[in-house]
Amino acid sequence: MKRIDDAAGREALRLAQRFLSERSETKGAQGADDTGSLSERGESKGDRETIATAVRWTLQLLGDQAPGKTLEVRVPPYGAVQAVEGPRHTRGTPPNVIETDAATWLALAGGVLSWADAVDAGRVAASGSRADLTAYLPLI
Repeated sequence: MKRIDDAAGREALRLAQRFLSERSETKGAQGADDTGSLSERGESKGDRETIATAVRWTLQLLGDQAPGKTLEVRVPPYGAVQAVEGPRHTRGTPPNVIETDAATWLALAGGVLSWADAVDAGRVAASGSRADLTAYLPLI
């Protein structure tokens, strides 16, 4: 995957957070989740591309700041990264997996949402003994 330039990533994150915040305000608490098809949520192609860039850039940052292959962080459908030092995962389903939606991931990465609050609210699925990003968040 091609690396995303930091300036482009920061701008995408800023725009994506603004878009997701506005969507949350107009749709209430339900708008904070990332379910349903893109067309059902009323996102334009530009919004999807901005969110995708922001997610991929922040996943790239996590991989840079916590290199390793112990933990897989997934933000479907936008991207995934293996990170965190420790026993290397090589085949099959990784034993340590975190999965969340784009809105939650970007809130975590940007420091708008704490790891504990996201887990407590059920906005993150985390499995495995190393599936905790407290020490790595926020990313920026």
